[in-house]
Amino acid sequence: MSGRHYAALTGPDVTIRSGAATHVGRVRDHNEDSLIAEGRVYAVADGMGGHAAGEVASGIAVQCLGELNARDRVRSEDVVALLRHTNARILESAAAHPEQTGMGTTVAGLTVVDAGGADHWIVFNIGDSRVYRFLGNRMSLVTQDHSEVREMVDAGLITAEEALRHPMRNIITRSLGTNPGPNADVWVFPPHPGERFVLCSDGLTNELDDRTIMVALQKYDDPQVVADHLCQAAVEAGGRDNISVVVVAFDADDDDSDEADTAPRHTLIPT
Repeated sequence: MSGRHYAALTGPDVTIRSGAATHVGRVRDHNEDSLIAEGRVYAVADGMGGHAAGEVASGIAVQCLGELNARDRVRSEDVVALLRHTNARILESAAAHPEQTGMGTTVAGLTVVDAGGADHWIVFNIGDSRVYRFLGNRMSLVTQDHSEVREMVDAGLITAEEALRHPMRNIITRSLGTNPGPNADVWVFPPHPGERFVLCSDGLTNELDDRTIMVALQKYDDPQVVADHLCQAAVEAGGRDNISVVVVAFDADDDDSDEADTAPRHTLIPT
C-alpha cells in the first residue's frame, strides 16, 4: 500500500507533501499496522493482541485521528482529548467483542495545531512507534520509546547498542487500549521550511538503523519515493514484523526562520 498527498498549511507558498507505505513483512501472515496521511493528519499505529484484533485497534486509532480533519481549528488539548477518546473506543470495542480482548495499539503522529494564533506542529506518541525530524541535513528522533529497553537504557543498565538485540526489546510500557488510559508524550513547535518527518512502526526501526533512514531522506526529494524505499529496504533486511512508514515534507518559499527557535518542546499529558 502506498499513497501520495498534497495539502496547504498556510498561504499559497506553503505546501505539505506526503507519502505512505506499509507491508506485511516476510514473517507475519497479516498486517496489524494502520496509517493515515490525509489532510493535516499523519500517523502510524502498530496493533497487537486479541486473535488478529491488532488491526482493529490500530484501525480505530487512525480513524479517530482522522476526525481532526473535519475541524476548522485544532489545539493541542483537542489532540490529547481525542487520544483519550480513542482509548475508550478501543476498550468499548473489546468489551462488545470478546474475541478482541487484550487488543491494543501504539500510535505516533504529526498534525497541525493552533498555538497562540499561529500554526504549529504537534508530535505525539504512545508506545514505540516513532517520529523522526530531518532539518538542516541532520536527523533527530523527536519521540521517545515507551518500552522496557528504553527504561533500562535511561537507567544506565544497558547501552543503546545492547537494546537493539535485547530479548525484551519488543515489550512496550504504554499503549492505547488500557485501563487506566496511558499518558501521551506531546511536542509542540513551529514549522520550519525544508523540514521533513518520518513516522514509522518498529517494524522499520528494528530492521534499519537511523543512518539508513537519514540517507534515504538525503537521497530522495519525493516523500512517496522515500516511504517506498524505506519500506522495501526493511523487507529486504528481514521483514520480521509489519512495516509502516509515513514521510511528510514541509515546503515554503520563506526560509529565513531561525532553526534554533524551532526546537520541539516536550510535555507529558495524561490521556
